[in-house]
Amino acid sequence: MRRFGDILVEEGLIEEEELKKALTLQRKSAYKLGQILIKKGLISEEDALKALSKQYEMDYAEKLEPQHVEELVEKVPLKFVQKYRVVPYYMKDREIKIAMTDPSILHPLDEFRLLFIGYDVIPVLTRESEILRIIHNVYEAKSRAEDADLEMSDGLEILDDIQDLHDSTELANQAPIIKLVNMILSNAVTEKASDIHFEPQENKFIIRFRIDGILHEMMTPPKSVQNGVISRVKIMANLNIAENRLPQDGRIRLRFSGNDIDIRVSSLPTQHGERLVLRLLNRTASKYELSSIGFEKETYEQFAEMIQQPNGIILITGPTGSGKTTTLYAALTRLNSPERNIITVEDPIEYQIEGIGQVQARAKIGFTFAEGLRSILRQDPDVIMVGEIRDEETARIAIQSSLTGHLVFSTLHTNDAPSAVTRLLDMGIEPFLVTSTCRGIMAQRLVRKLCPHCKKATSISARELTSLGLHYHTDKKTKKSPAPTGKIKIFEPKGCKECMNTGYRGRMGVYEFMPLTARIREMVLQRASLDDIKTRAIEEGLITLRNAALRQVVGGITSLDEAMRIT
Repeated sequence: MRRFGDILVEEGLIEEEELKKALTLQRKSAYKLGQILIKKGLISEEDALKALSKQYEMDYAEKLEPQHVEELVEKVPLKFVQKYRVVPYYMKDREIKIAMTDPSILHPLDEFRLLFIGYDVIPVLTRESEILRIIHNVYEAKSRAEDADLEMSDGLEILDDIQDLHDSTELANQAPIIKLVNMILSNAVTEKASDIHFEPQENKFIIRFRIDGILHEMMTPPKSVQNGVISRVKIMANLNIAENRLPQDGRIRLRFSGNDIDIRVSSLPTQHGERLVLRLLNRTASKYELSSIGFEKETYEQFAEMIQQPNGIILITGPTGSGKTTTLYAALTRLNSPERNIITVEDPIEYQIEGIGQVQARAKIGFTFAEGLRSILRQDPDVIMVGEIRDEETARIAIQSSLTGHLVFSTLHTNDAPSAVTRLLDMGIEPFLVTSTCRGIMAQRLVRKLCPHCKKATSISARELTSLGLHYHTDKKTKKSPAPTGKIKIFEPKGCKECMNTGYRGRMGVYEFMPLTARIREMVLQRASLDDIKTRAIEEGLITLRNAALRQVVGGITSLDEAMRIT
């Protein structure tokens, strides 16, 4: 068997002199050679494991993909896998794969071979964090062994219905509960979840993550830890844990792997306990650039030109979670300069942008969007952003602000861009005010992108896509349409370990941008119907949300099912 240090030298990961120094330190300490090299920053944990896999002639797995674990969970106690940091994660065709971090420890493998006589037990090396992820996310969630509950609570005797405040507080501060909550938060950040749902039900306690806009059930901890977990999160968010009859809102700030995470916490009393939803905002990873949020070229050029107007109002529409705030921040970042005074009023302030004055609206104390907007106007702004137009008062002040030389950005909850015009009219805004101030309206959605590692090709006829809404406008110079014909190659999801077997990885925006042209303004003044306005906008070049999504299907970015789902 080759020596561990020699493999590292042969692979070019360390120099011979560095190996000699590390060996000298090893003789004087209780640490293993790999641990010393990692602590000195000469190699990574992954480097060490790959070298060990070559030394022991074992496979190395960067990420574990559990399969058919039900029988394994039933037979192998949780206490055993936690003690030895080994976890069975694959069972198929008389073959069982065991993940471990230290190949020199043979006892656990012998135990597995005795337990599963007739099976080929294959050890696989991986990171300790990956083993812990499987233990918590898969093993505990599926385990039906009684000792799993005991191990989870570390011997605590926890009642299902804890009403006493002192007991809830004491439970929330127990080490197993703290570890469980920390593990849930770290896993959510690692998986790039946007929300965490803690959902009490009659006989179980479910935890789900929203990843790329879709909810996934991640684990079902024992019902006995429900009150402790809920209380722990409420303590972290500075909520009143004695109050479980009224909704509450709070916030948690934490740092994970160098990222600053801001978590908004919402509690809601339900029949079977308090339901919590945590919205995760990664401040460190946030980048707001118009050129990188998914605009098609023509839409990007139109919108980028529109936001350079000296005054007027620009509206972004769409449902909650459609990326409106990101688009607004990208626009403000483009305009942000020492020559401009930019002020926003938001509820809540999701991200902080250097150089921009951001005001938190607080409706509970009477500081509404309308009141905040009035105050902003006394601060000599050039550009104003109102988080949302919810009523006539806010809409009227925003429009009046744009009439007095300010560029105003805001959002509305409508299904598409043309609907925003009729929404303003329904609020009581006069048509002449809408036509004289509104520069453009953009509706948007977020569409899941196909996983590049596993997407598979298929085909569809151009006629079918056209019937679904795909359309390309005729090029003004060549007088030709770029619309595809015949059979078109598209892709559909498959699923792999890189995308949690969903077939999708990440999201991008699709946009419907409608500038208010002279003809559309005339129709608004005449109070034309929504259908007539939309038809005219399409004739003038409007790319609908459906059309924009189908173009991404033809481009191989997303699937047909996903395009139809979000539009």
